[in-house]
Amino acid sequence: MRPPPPPLLFAMLVLAAARPWCEPNPDAAGGCPRAAAADSATCVDLQLQTCSDASYNQTTFPTLLEHRSRAAVESSSEYILLSVLHHLLEGQCNPDLRLLGCAVLVPRCEGGRARRPCRHVCEALRDACQPAFDAIDMAWPYFLDCGRYFVGQDEGCYNPLEKLRGGLWSPEALPSGHPPTFLRFTHHSYAQMVRVLKQTAARCTHIAKTYSIGRSFDGRELLVIEFSSLPGQHELMEPEVKLIGNIHGNEVAGREMLIYLAQYLCSEYLLGSARIQRLLNTTRIHLLPSMNPDGYEVAAAEGAGYNGWTSGRQNAQNLDLNRNFPDLTSEYYRLASARSMRSGHIAIPQHYWWGKVAPETKAIMKWMRTIPFVLSASLHGGDLVVSYPFDFSKHPQEETMFSPTPDEKMFKLLAKAYADVHPMMMDKSENRCGGNFLKRGSIINGADWYSFTGGMSDFNYLHSNCFEITVELGCVKFPPEEALYTIWQHNKEPLLNFVEMVHRGIKGVVMDKFGKPVKNARILVKGIRHDITTAPDGDYWRLLPPGSHIVIAQAPGYSKVIKKVTIPARMKRAGRVDFILQPLRIRPKTFLLGPRRSGPGGAGPHREPQEPSQEPLGARRQPAAGGSKPWWWSYFTSLGQHQPRWLLKY
Repeated sequence: MRPPPPPLLFAMLVLAAARPWCEPNPDAAGGCPRAAAADSATCVDLQLQTCSDASYNQTTFPTLLEHRSRAAVESSSEYILLSVLHHLLEGQCNPDLRLLGCAVLVPRCEGGRARRPCRHVCEALRDACQPAFDAIDMAWPYFLDCGRYFVGQDEGCYNPLEKLRGGLWSPEALPSGHPPTFLRFTHHSYAQMVRVLKQTAARCTHIAKTYSIGRSFDGRELLVIEFSSLPGQHELMEPEVKLIGNIHGNEVAGREMLIYLAQYLCSEYLLGSARIQRLLNTTRIHLLPSMNPDGYEVAAAEGAGYNGWTSGRQNAQNLDLNRNFPDLTSEYYRLASARSMRSGHIAIPQHYWWGKVAPETKAIMKWMRTIPFVLSASLHGGDLVVSYPFDFSKHPQEETMFSPTPDEKMFKLLAKAYADVHPMMMDKSENRCGGNFLKRGSIINGADWYSFTGGMSDFNYLHSNCFEITVELGCVKFPPEEALYTIWQHNKEPLLNFVEMVHRGIKGVVMDKFGKPVKNARILVKGIRHDITTAPDGDYWRLLPPGSHIVIAQAPGYSKVIKKVTIPARMKRAGRVDFILQPLRIRPKTFLLGPRRSGPGGAGPHREPQEPSQEPLGARRQPAAGGSKPWWWSYFTSLGQHQPRWLLKY
């Protein structure tokens, strides 16, 4: 059940009821007639709150939609839509869509001439944002028709989204006398963080690049910097690692550690460090310094050293991002009683999408489906310990209860890889931060510390091939600037040591007898009831502790292959174990008449429920039964005869 529109939203909608309406032109997909282009125009100040952050400050009337005054624009349903689209799409494509719409509703005016926005910008945004509209059964707004209201570059168009990126990537001068390898141990604002990551990628273009996995609720890019010998591409059998900081906006040490780590990897590679060159030539590393840039802004306003525990913790929707992922752990416990059940790749339940899902959470889930991550760490603050799944107790009423995964041994090795080389985590002083974890070696099973649902680490393990740990970097969530250098010195080696753990265990390729890769083949290990699957190229990585293991590869339509592998205690490079699968010999009659055992719609024991395709946006809602209006239509019922029916798809 959707919450009712907020009072402010109702007030905005009521304003539109008395607007001077323009009857849609039947030939314009429900839009108003297009205004003739004028060679000259009278420029007036742009005084619309919804468009106050546009890249220009003057507009002209009449507009492209024939609105002849500011009041006419403000009372239009198009303008109302821009004001609430942010909430309807749950933060998706914000503020891009709003700025694009402003470019049409109140066109840019400069030098006595109205300017049109660029068609290619509209087309790119439409392709990116169409899934968000489809997810809520909303038609693409007619006034964002790229062919009708936008023009080509040859006609002197401009980019209405330029201000989103303007100023963020300009060079930032280093203090005089310092080399490019110099690290500034300071807190970074959002703009400074983007600048540093862009500059770092520019210095190391052959091994680094930046990319965005989406936007926060308030429209800030979730910017990632990656390092590999071939940035931008997955290489066969090269494992993928991600490190994520600032999940809670007021826990900022992880944010800074990843900004410093990015600069360090670039500099050390250029300086010829054998260790860093070997690491980046064999591993693809993705760093997301800030998963919650909106919450950071709230915390930063309080200032470093602020002792509050929750200010800025949540995102701009007031959601705790580390409680916002699907609770697959409960489903795992429910299925665990079945003797044939093996954990791994549990589907997201459909009811999850009907709740509040943050755009930051959706971005992480889409990222995980795009890249076959093997290993991950999320960096937090508030204590000094490394925790690992499960984070949710196997008995929900128990707030603290040891709740191991089938890969308990491997997770302990991963946690120890970080804690054992962290000088403060190994400090024996009872007075140190996190002293209550000393007897445990500064590592702990998450649910044995405290139980919670919707955590990112449990979701990684149960939905994908990725093993994720949680690192608490210290008891002060927003440390003062003078402490950052020491925190970096304590965490530099643990971060590197942890990333190198991705090369433990086995790796290989699963193919058929003709050498064709078999994607989504399952890799099973006897005695560990958790499977991983092959990537699209047929390659896989299976993190395993030392010892002897029976490993099985299987896929629908093929006979299984079993191999025994032994992993030495000191082995630091994954052993190569390939599998060649032979097709099953099935008589044609049996194949045609027998029950379907696997594949889409099959009834086999390992069949996975199907997920929404591509984007996990709003559960791919189906058209309302009986011709009723979609849930969001109630937002516009106060507009009387001028309701935007051009938004209805059915």
